[in-house]
Amino acid sequence: METDDEELAIAAGQGDRAAFAVLIDRHYDRIFRFGWRLSGSKERAEDIAQDIALRLPRALRGFRGEARFTTWLHRLTINAARDAARREAARTRAMSGYAAEAALHAPDGAGETRAEWLLRALAALKPDLAETAALLLGEDMTQSGAAEILGVAPGTIAWRMSEVKKTLAAMAEAEEL
Repeated sequence: METDDEELAIAAGQGDRAAFAVLIDRHYDRIFRFGWRLSGSKERAEDIAQDIALRLPRALRGFRGEARFTTWLHRLTINAARDAARREAARTRAMSGYAAEAALHAPDGAGETRAEWLLRALAALKPDLAETAALLLGEDMTQSGAAEILGVAPGTIAWRMSEVKKTLAAMAEAEEL
């Protein structure tokens, strides 16, 4: 019989290295995939996943099992992605001012597939909208599940997805897709 994630998380939080290894083995790909959806970049997703792997032993000490482990892990990943985005923005401003930041958001143009465009477009959304879209579209989560992870009402999730659709439609029209 397989031990459930919540039991493993509590054991890992108490220093059980084997439990920690099982959790990482089970969920590393999920963290990476979700980090990619949040950041729009494979490299940033790798950084986010590594950051989570480093943070997780300490963070598990605070896991109380009040939510499912995967819900708690999604929340941790969102926070890591936000931290990575803040660090990247600060680094970009420090290195070359606002011109480099504007260049990061310039249209790619040549040979971009629909999937690449969508990933780029989702990464350009406001963080709350991008997080919502990543959970619903990328993680196949329900509105109530996303609401629980993001700490908002399910109605807010529905409104955010409406905004995502409007924003993506406007971006596609502006880029003549």
